Amino acid sequence: MNTVQVSLGDRSYEILVHPGILTESGPRIQAAGLQGKAAIISDENVAPPYLETVTASMEASGYTVSSHICPAGEASKSMTQVEELCRSLIQAKHDRSSFIIALGGGVVGDLAGFVAAIFYRGIPFVQIPTTIVSQVDSAVGGKTGVNAPEGKNLIGAFHQPRLVLTDPKTLLTLPGREYREGFAEVIKHAAIRDQAMLSDLEALDPLDQNVPAALIARNVAIKARVVEEDEKETSGTRALLNFGHTIGHGIEASVPYGSLLHGEAISLGIRAALHLSEKHAGLSTTESTRILKLLEHFQLPLILPKEIDSQLILEKMSRDKKFSNGKRTFVLLDQLGNGITCDSIPSDDLMPTIETLRS
Repeated sequence: MNTVQVSLGDRSYEILVHPGILTESGPRIQAAGLQGKAAIISDENVAPPYLETVTASMEASGYTVSSHICPAGEASKSMTQVEELCRSLIQAKHDRSSFIIALGGGVVGDLAGFVAAIFYRGIPFVQIPTTIVSQVDSAVGGKTGVNAPEGKNLIGAFHQPRLVLTDPKTLLTLPGREYREGFAEVIKHAAIRDQAMLSDLEALDPLDQNVPAALIARNVAIKARVVEEDEKETSGTRALLNFGHTIGHGIEASVPYGSLLHGEAISLGIRAALHLSEKHAGLSTTESTRILKLLEHFQLPLILPKEIDSQLILEKMSRDKKFSNGKRTFVLLDQLGNGITCDSIPSDDLMPTIETLRS
């Protein structure tokens, strides 16, 4: 069993990474001290293969369980869906003694976590992530929320899970594109904090979805340490996790939700961040090229589609949470394995940087 502890005082919790752990959901959640009725929030893609397994384990441990299924995809991260889920929980007679289980990828985790943060002014929740993105990144750290038409994740709350159960076997059922997009976040972790991981990623077969549990735990540990240092992004350390996300989120928000998967947009954002890192932080072209080749290895996009308007990307970026008091905070690399924050990128550099993504 690969176990990672997130140490946040009385809000500390464990992340358990182990093949087949879904069948142990009930006992593991019971051991974490959670009582009351359980509401499993999942989506139409994840529920068919996994909901029955989790429900059976929960009921065998004595829990009363209800299930609440939302449409799959980024469009479900909306206030409309939040209201529908909250009403569904009320109708199922859940109250402040209940808890939520988020069974799914990053969308479900963010959405269900936000519902947990506001339902009856806050109830506990458990993350059971089923995609690479959610297993290595979004299920850990307590960021929950939904999108607005103006941009991604602009409405939300910090609400830490009580437990994270990660089963690498769930990755075997992902479509190839959804599997590979998650490696943008893995590559991000290696780029900002763990240069040695780059060699391990270069050796992986991008078509083999048997991901070692130890690799997932290694990524989770990076995220956990950053969250411990700066849980609510007050010191600037947690901002390092936004490497590739400043322009990446602008790109993602400039197309209809789902046109580009999150990791695909972040791949383009990483390329833009590497360009800025060479220009403003002293990153060598050789180091930058290594990251680009790794993104290409996992079949992630490096060319910005011509139909995505550059000016619209800038407009979407201006509404992003990473902009504060008119300043744009970028995460750059001064060398592989060392991310730094920078709020002095000239505005005149942004359009040319975006345009470099077209060739």
